[in-house]
Amino acid sequence: MRVCELFTSIQGESTFAGLPCTFVRLSGCNLRCAYCDTRYSYEEGAEMQIADVLHRVDSAGVRLVEITGGEPLLQGEETISLIGKLLEKSYEVLVETNGSMNIQEIDKRATVILDMKTPDSGMSHKMDFSNLEKIKNSDEVKFVLCSRNDYEWTKKLVARYRLEERCEVLLSPAFGLLHPGELASWILDDRLRVRLNIQIHKYIFHPGERMV
Repeated sequence: MRVCELFTSIQGESTFAGLPCTFVRLSGCNLRCAYCDTRYSYEEGAEMQIADVLHRVDSAGVRLVEITGGEPLLQGEETISLIGKLLEKSYEVLVETNGSMNIQEIDKRATVILDMKTPDSGMSHKMDFSNLEKIKNSDEVKFVLCSRNDYEWTKKLVARYRLEERCEVLLSPAFGLLHPGELASWILDDRLRVRLNIQIHKYIFHPGERMV
């Protein structure tokens, strides 16, 4: 499989925010979001055997592991195999996927973080909305918002699929584009049962800095 980077840092998002986590960032992405902060993952990376990835994860000594990208599901059976092998070794596994790829084959023991793209990302038309019918109670659906328009679009989607009742819903202000306080006030005004999801790693570390 092609791996862009493998590093241990503080988990910056989701309900796991603040916890030490080992990240396996796989190379390649089928989307080009306007606010993307990992463009280097489109092309960069090196071929690694799954056994070598597992050895690196074991050496890190952290029990929480996130498979991310780019888009990790582009690597098909190799990604599914890696997830399964990590679970067999009793790791807690998060799989962050961009919403365009079907999540059906992901092992149900893993936590899916489904990053659904909003209109201002420029990629909302590429979403596989059937994924919102496949999520489990332990999964999380994330929306990165750039504007009030994104918020209203997200609010309708959350209601249509009853996401507040079925899983964790994360609303993230796009870093540098939407102030967290503004998004917080919208959530409070509408009494949404969602989690304000601040990218804390961008406040702890310099945006774009890679932790090894």
